[in-house]
Amino acid sequence: MELIALLREAAPAMLTGAGYTLLFALASMLGGLAIGFPVALLRLAPWALLRWPATLYVSIMRGTPLLVQIFVIYYGLPSVGIEFTPVTAGVLALSLNAGAYLSESLRGAIASIGQGQWRASFSLGLGYGQTLVHIVLPQALRVAVPSMSNTLISLIKDTSLVSVIALTELMLATKEAIATTFQPLPLYMTAAAIYWVLSLFFEGLQRRAERRLDRAHAAR
Repeated sequence: MELIALLREAAPAMLTGAGYTLLFALASMLGGLAIGFPVALLRLAPWALLRWPATLYVSIMRGTPLLVQIFVIYYGLPSVGIEFTPVTAGVLALSLNAGAYLSESLRGAIASIGQGQWRASFSLGLGYGQTLVHIVLPQALRVAVPSMSNTLISLIKDTSLVSVIALTELMLATKEAIATTFQPLPLYMTAAAIYWVLSLFFEGLQRRAERRLDRAHAAR
């Protein structure tokens, strides 16, 4: 009964935090896609002048801890006159980090499409952009869905790190509940269960998306 009373007391704040976690993850996923797609195209460019900056960005984002990136953006940049609110800093850090991983997923998916399809499209009079949008990307998306879904699930868990800049989300709400109830184990276990349920939900969406894409590909 004490456990039920504890969870009933903590649930509103934790569920509100979970809602913010979901919003931050989805916003960061969209931001990551907006960054990752052009970076993937730059990584595939035939000119080294375009490839190297994109390669450097991916290397830095993948080679440094997300927590350090959050600290640099929120605590470091103000020293040079660039300041962000906690929400902006958190979403920006998550987006930049996710963009590096998504760019590699998209780059690999686009590169997996055979050069013969590019040449066939060009021979039909389609330009680079038309070939990319109408021929290559629909096939590449089918290949990239699993890894993109993994990135989103990772983002849901990575939002826990933005609690260090006092950004309200599930982890911060859990810590605040623990500070008033002094019951860390059941509350941390509850937070873990919420993260797990959110991950299961998006895993289900991933499977549905894969089935739809498979049916669309088979119908062609």
